[in-house]
Amino acid sequence: MSQELWTAVDNYIVHKMLPADESLDQAVRASEEAGLPSIQVSPAQGKFLYMLAKVHRAKRILEIGTLGGYSTIWLARALPEDGRLITMEIDPKHAAVAQSNLDREGVSNKVELLVGNALDLLPKLEKRNESPFDLSFIDADKVSIPAYFESALRMSRSGSLILVDNVVRNGAVADAGSHDPSVQGVQKLNDMIAGDSRVTATVLQTVGVKGYDGLAIALVN
Repeated sequence: MSQELWTAVDNYIVHKMLPADESLDQAVRASEEAGLPSIQVSPAQGKFLYMLAKVHRAKRILEIGTLGGYSTIWLARALPEDGRLITMEIDPKHAAVAQSNLDREGVSNKVELLVGNALDLLPKLEKRNESPFDLSFIDADKVSIPAYFESALRMSRSGSLILVDNVVRNGAVADAGSHDPSVQGVQKLNDMIAGDSRVTATVLQTVGVKGYDGLAIALVN
C-alpha cells in the first residue's frame, strides 16, 4: 500500500461521488493563492462532515480551526435556514481568506467567524450561555485539543457529536515514547476520552490524499 494508491482511490471516489463544485474549488484556489497551508480536509472528508451534520440534523455547529473556510462551507451547507455555525481561527490572514470564501459561497448569514486564540475565545463563548451545539468539529493545533475538547463538551448536550481530526498522526499515536508535542496532545485527548463517562467514543483510521491519519468521534451521553 502506498500514498500513490491512496491518492488514486481518493481521486476515483471524488470523480464518482462528488459532482463538480466550482464554489468549493474556488475556495481552495483562493487559499492556495493566498499562501495558506494545504491542510484542509479532502473533498471526500468534507462531504462526510456534511453528511454527518445532515444525518444528525444539526442546527448549531462549533468549528475550531477555520483555515480558509473549506470545511466551514461543507458544514454550513448542511445547516437549515435558521441554523448557526461559529468558527474560530487564530491567524487573521487565514480568517480574511475564509471570510471572503464564505461571502462568495453565500453562507455568511449562518456563520460567525471569530478571530483569535481559541483558548481565549472559548471561555467567552461559554459565557454567552447560548443553546448547546449539536456538532463540534475540532481541527486545530493538537497540543491544545484536550482543552478544546473539554470546552466543546461543556457546550454540548446529550446526543451531540464531537469530532476531532488528525488523531492518528501517521501511526505515531501508538508510540508511547513519542516526544512530539502534537502526538502527546492526541494521546492526552485519548486518555481523557477513554476515562470519561460523559461520552462514548471511537477513532476511525483514514487514508487518502491527506495521507494516513484518523478521526475521533465522540457521542455525548
